Amino acid sequence: MEETCEIQYEKESDFLEVLFGEPSKCIASEVQEGVFVRKDIKTGEVKSIGILGFKKKTQLLKTVLASFNKELPLEIGVSSN
Repeated sequence: MEETCEIQYEKESDFLEVLFGEPSKCIASEVQEGVFVRKDIKTGEVKSIGILGFKKKTQLLKTVLASFNKELPLEIGVSSN
């Protein structure tokens, strides 16, 4: 069976979350300031990764990349393959 992936963004709280597979009981931990990982309680499988302050963090990344004459892709493609 192929694993599903879903991306959710909450504009008000500027929170991006990438969810993997089917929902299950999880425990969350903050692995870096504003970056959260949720793992399945029984299997330890990563079920989601969340980023608080996503827009601010991507702006910072764009600034750093620009200093090296690099850019983020303008488009993000989604494939079911």
